[in-house]
Amino acid sequence: MKKFVAALAVAGIGVGTMAIAPSATAASASDFDPKPISWGACTRPSLVKAGAECGFLEVPLDYAKPDGEKISVAVSRVKHKSAQSQGIMVVNPGGPGGSGLGLSTLGQYVPKGAGLEYDWIGFDPRGVGESKPSLTCDGNYASYNRPQYVPTTRAIEKTWLDKAKGYAKACAKNGAILDHIKTIDVAKDVDSLRKALGEKQINYYGFSYGTYLGQVYSSLYPQNVRRMVFDGTVDPRDVWYQANLNQDIAFDKNIKTYFGWLAKYDDVYHLGKTASAVEKLWYAEQKKLYDKPAGGVIGGSEWTDIFLQAGYYVFGWEDIANAFSGWVHKGDWQTLKGLYDDSNPPGQDNGYAVYAAVQCTDVAWPQNWNRWKFDNWITHFRAPFETWGNAWFNAPCLNWPAKPGKPVEIDGRKVPGILLVNEENDAATPYPGSLEVRKRYPNSSLISAPGGTTHSGSLSGVSCVDDKIADYLLTGKLPARKPGNGSDVQCSPVPQPVPDGASATAKKSDVPSSVAEVKKEALAQALPF
Repeated sequence: MKKFVAALAVAGIGVGTMAIAPSATAASASDFDPKPISWGACTRPSLVKAGAECGFLEVPLDYAKPDGEKISVAVSRVKHKSAQSQGIMVVNPGGPGGSGLGLSTLGQYVPKGAGLEYDWIGFDPRGVGESKPSLTCDGNYASYNRPQYVPTTRAIEKTWLDKAKGYAKACAKNGAILDHIKTIDVAKDVDSLRKALGEKQINYYGFSYGTYLGQVYSSLYPQNVRRMVFDGTVDPRDVWYQANLNQDIAFDKNIKTYFGWLAKYDDVYHLGKTASAVEKLWYAEQKKLYDKPAGGVIGGSEWTDIFLQAGYYVFGWEDIANAFSGWVHKGDWQTLKGLYDDSNPPGQDNGYAVYAAVQCTDVAWPQNWNRWKFDNWITHFRAPFETWGNAWFNAPCLNWPAKPGKPVEIDGRKVPGILLVNEENDAATPYPGSLEVRKRYPNSSLISAPGGTTHSGSLSGVSCVDDKIADYLLTGKLPARKPGNGSDVQCSPVPQPVPDGASATAKKSDVPSSVAEVKKEALAQALPF
């Protein structure tokens, strides 16, 4: 899915039949013997507070040339606090393009002290954040008052096509790394990380797109997998073109759920007493903003991007509601701009540049614009909220300055038990993806949360989910697998918030605020997957 952001995600053309033999692709990585990481002090405050160490992993730019040019992957480590160690736990937040360097701190949030038995390893994948080189194409690409998303005229369509083509052209300056930033390259880096740390196997915790990285890694190196948690699972059948269209339908459903929540608390926000009334107001305000941007900067496209966050998580629902209400009733555009800037730091595009670089080269996208045009109009008629915004987010793939590869065939038959987690109305990684991966990994077990709309919501204080993750990490025990094509255990979703000022009978969320904030901050960097 997309969020028009600089620091934050997933879509196909029958890609399931295009496979690289795992044995062949894994072999080139095994030829490289990485140097040990030289650990030192971290500079990020959250890592310093957690007692983390930081360093760089040197890896080949091209694993087919292990003695050739090297690049550096930024790595952090928080060592186990218990008497015994269960090895390393590699974490990836998703994206692609999300910075995972800070996620080595996540172990403290696993219940029962289970996280304390692992060395948690965070890293910025190649091209991301503090890794070197760090991709950038055009830091102002997501600047304010962009064109209308829905191409109701040929002029709007041409403006966006030219804009996306210009971004792709600007990305060419990054050079050779664009040919070596596919998911398979990152999976090889993960195995180099394993070897550099002297480990026979890895444990792995992947959120969102990180679950696809985990699928690719475990398909290439099943013998190197000990335990894995996939939270918000990518459907391997749909990378990447079709996945985005699937997301469009799911996000439209979730934004309607959010509008219903706003209507439920009309006594607080005064935006409409029914979901349909709130939705009507939202689209009316969007039209006004296209005609006259708020503060001269927040137009209708930025308006959409601000609210997209509500389709990802229940975290932040109150902030977005306050911004909506403040704009409608007080003309407060500064709060809207603040929310937009939080996800689109002015002048920064590293996350988006890496997102495009990975998505556009993992697999070939349709190169005929008429195919895109037809598919997105058909989807738009069903799901107008985000479809065209998402289409333009991915449009640089039409002219990407690097050749696409072929995806790894995802095959989990040789992989030991893994734990899958998915809320059933997750929009970024729709629930059918978890069901498909459960089929492909016969030793896996799936926890679902019926009715939940939060993307990658584990470790958010829902004990039914988090305790089972803890049990698995402590002992390897999974929930008993049930016959059929469904989840193996059902839990309540991350609860919707209750705003300040709501009726006294409403219950506040029981998600610990510290956990919610850490999750919100970490995963916001990893959108869209």
